[in-house]
Amino acid sequence: MRHEEKEDSILLAAAEDKFRQCSQQYMLTNTGFLDLRQRSLVEARCRQLERSAPEVRCVFFGGYEDAERTMALFLPDYASEEDAPLRVVRAETLSGSARLSHRDYLGSLTGLGIKREMIGDILIHETGADILVLEEMAEFLLLHYSQAGRVALKLKEVPLSELRIPEVRSVTHKDTVASLRLDNVISSAFSLSRAKAAEAIRSGLVFVNSAQTEKTDAPVKEGDKLVLRGKGKAFLREIGARTRKDRIFISIERFL
Repeated sequence: MRHEEKEDSILLAAAEDKFRQCSQQYMLTNTGFLDLRQRSLVEARCRQLERSAPEVRCVFFGGYEDAERTMALFLPDYASEEDAPLRVVRAETLSGSARLSHRDYLGSLTGLGIKREMIGDILIHETGADILVLEEMAEFLLLHYSQAGRVALKLKEVPLSELRIPEVRSVTHKDTVASLRLDNVISSAFSLSRAKAAEAIRSGLVFVNSAQTEKTDAPVKEGDKLVLRGKGKAFLREIGARTRKDRIFISIERFL
C-alpha cells in the first residue's frame, strides 16, 4: 500500500469512528481540519454512512463561508455549525515590522510541532493574521506562539464573529469552448493549454464544488465552483449561446 493510500485509509477510519460515536452517544464529534482532497474523500464516505444512520448530519465547516480548510462535523439533531470546536487566534505584528506571508505563519506554527490538521485557514490582514484552530490548540498558541520568522507577535483570542476575512479580488472574462467538458473549462479558467488542464485533472488537482474530479470529460454546469490546487479558484458564472462555429460562449470569474 502506497503511503498516500495508507494515510487515506487512516483518515477514513477515523472519520467513521467519529460518525459512529455521534450516532451511538448522541453527541457532536468532528475531524481535524481537512484540505480539499481529504474533504472530498470524507464527504463520499459520509454519504454512504448516512444511509444507515440518517439521524447523523455531516457538514463541513471552516469558520466562514468559502473556507479552504474545513472540519467534518457530525451533528445530532440538537447541534449546529455554531457549536463547532474551533477558535480564532489573532496574531498581530509590532508596528513597523515587515509584513508576514501565509508561509511565514504556517512554517512557524508547524515549527512548534503543531500538526497541520489542527490548523484551519490563516487569514492575512494588514497588522497580522487571524488563525483558525481547533479548540484544544487555542490555549497552547496563546502561551507558546510568540514569533514568526524574526518578527515578534502579540496574540489574543477573538470571537468568531470578529474574524477578519480578507477582501476578495476577482476578474471576469468571457471565452468560447468547444464543449462544457471539464478540461475545456479548466483550460479557459486558468489560462492553460487543454493538455495541461487534462494532466492536472488526471493528477487529482481539480475539484468541482469541493469534490475531487479526475475525469477530463466530466460535464460542468453554470454556477459550478472550480478549484485547481496551486492556481486558485473560479466560478463558471454564465453559459451563453453557441457561435456560428458551434462553440459555446462562457463567462468565468477567477479569484486572485
